[in-house]
Amino acid sequence: MKTARTWAVALTGVDGHLVEVEADLSNQTPEFKIIGLPDKSLGEAVQRVHNACKNAGLDLPRRRLTVNLSPASLPKHGSGFDLGIALSTLAAGGSVDRRSIGRTVHIGELGLDGRIRPVPGVLPAVFAAARAGFDRVIVPHANEAEARLVPDIDVRAAASLAQVAVWHGADVEVPEVEPVGTASRPVAEDEMLDLADVVGQEDAVDALIVAAAGGHHMLLSGPPGAGKTMLARRLPGILPQLTEEEGLEVASIRSLTGEVVTALDLLAPLEAPHHSASVAALVGGGSRVVRPGAIVRAHRGILFLDEAAEFSRVALDALRQPLESGTIEVSRAGFTASFPARFQLILAMNPCPCGNYGIRGAECICPPMAIRRYASRLSGPLRDRVDIELQVARVAASRATSGVRAEVSSADARAQVLTARALAASRWAGTPWRRNAEVPGTWLRQGDLRLDRDARAPLDRALERGALTLRGYDRVLRLAWTMADLGGIDRPGRDEIGRALFLKRGLTP
Repeated sequence: MKTARTWAVALTGVDGHLVEVEADLSNQTPEFKIIGLPDKSLGEAVQRVHNACKNAGLDLPRRRLTVNLSPASLPKHGSGFDLGIALSTLAAGGSVDRRSIGRTVHIGELGLDGRIRPVPGVLPAVFAAARAGFDRVIVPHANEAEARLVPDIDVRAAASLAQVAVWHGADVEVPEVEPVGTASRPVAEDEMLDLADVVGQEDAVDALIVAAAGGHHMLLSGPPGAGKTMLARRLPGILPQLTEEEGLEVASIRSLTGEVVTALDLLAPLEAPHHSASVAALVGGGSRVVRPGAIVRAHRGILFLDEAAEFSRVALDALRQPLESGTIEVSRAGFTASFPARFQLILAMNPCPCGNYGIRGAECICPPMAIRRYASRLSGPLRDRVDIELQVARVAASRATSGVRAEVSSADARAQVLTARALAASRWAGTPWRRNAEVPGTWLRQGDLRLDRDARAPLDRALERGALTLRGYDRVLRLAWTMADLGGIDRPGRDEIGRALFLKRGLTP
C-alpha cells in the first residue's frame, strides 16, 4: 500500500474543521505536489517539509509524491499543516507506522532544521479534534500549555520532527534541540481600579452598577474631565468572574490573534480601541486569513469606545448587527468566517467637538452645524440599542478636594451585582439567557412576566407619543427588571419603570 493518511485542522474563524491529509506514492517523474485548495503559505510547505525531513535524518522517497487535503472544497491556509504533511509522506514511504498516524491529529509548522514552530489557533484546533472524537493530538512544544486547557484528550508536545517520527515507530536518532519558543510580551501590572476613587458621581456609579448587574449597554456623555473614562475602566472590577466555559471561549479568541495563552483568565476582557480604528480593526479583516477585530476580542467582556463621536460613522454602525445577534460574520471570496461577539458596549463622548457646549462658565466655540454633526455621528438605530444614556457633570472643587472617598467600593458593588445576577439566573433557568439584557422583549411584554397596566402606564405613554421605539420599550423593561433584582423585589413597579425611563432617555413619567 502506497497511501497513508493522518489528520490536521483548518480554522475558519473560531470553528475548526478536521482535514484528512493523504499522501500517495506513484512511479512517475519525482515531484512533490500539494492539492486540495491550499493557499500560498501552505503551498510553500513542500520546501519546508523536504528540508526538515532531510535535516532530521528522514529521507523522503524519490518518487512522485501527491498530498491531498480533504475536503478539497474547504479553504486551507497557514503553516499549521506542515507536521501532518510530513508524517503522511513519511508513512507513505514506510518510515513511520501508518496506523499510528491515522489515529492522531498533527498541528505545527516545520523549520528547515526540523524543529517544530508554534502556530496561532492551537486551542480552537484541539477543541475541534476533541469534538471529532480523536483522543491524541501532537502540538508544538511552545503551544503545550494552551493545548492542555482542553480536557479529555492526550496532548503530546514535540520539539522536533524526529521526536514525532520516533513516537510513530521511526528508527532515527532524536537530536537534542532547543525547543522553539514564543515571543514574550511584557505583562502589564494590574492596576487596582476601585469605584471608591470616584468622588461626587453617585448617580453615575449607581447607573454603572445597574449596567453591570443586567449586562446593559451604556452611553456616558459629558464634558472633558467629568470622569467618563474613569467610570468605564472600573466596570470590569465589579463584574462577576467568567465561567470556565466562557474563559475557554475568550482564550480561543486570544489564541487566534497569536497571543500566548498559558492559563485560563477568568477576568472579563476590556477592549478600548483608539477612535482612529477602521471598520476592519473593529470587526476583523484580512484577505485569505480573517483575524478577529476589537468586537470579537471583547467577547464576554467590555468594548469601551472613548471619544465615540470621533469614530467614523461606518465603523460605529458596524456595531449594530453584533449588538443584536451576539455574533459577527466576515465574508471573503470563497468563505465566510463567523466569530462570537457577545460584549457589553460602553460609549463615552463630549457634548460637542470642543467639549464646552452647555457647560456653565465655559465658552463653546463650535458653530451650531458642527454641534449637530458631532451628535449625529451616533446614529439613531445605534442609540436605540443602548440601554442607558447618562449625562455626567463635572465635580465641584469642594467635593474633589475634600479627601473623602466614595461610599461605594468595587467590592460592595460586585456583591450587589452578584446578588442581582443570581436572581436573574434563577428567573431565566431553563432558557438560553442568564442576564436581563439578553432576554427578548416578547418574553417581557407577554405571558406571565407582563407587568400590570398601572406599572407600565408611563412606558406605554412614552411609546404612544413617539418618545420611544418598540426596541427602546423593551430595553426599558429589561432595565426595570434589573432594578427590581438589585432592590430584591419580585417584579418591577412604577418606581422601577420611572427610573428605567430616566436612564434610557432622561424621560420622566
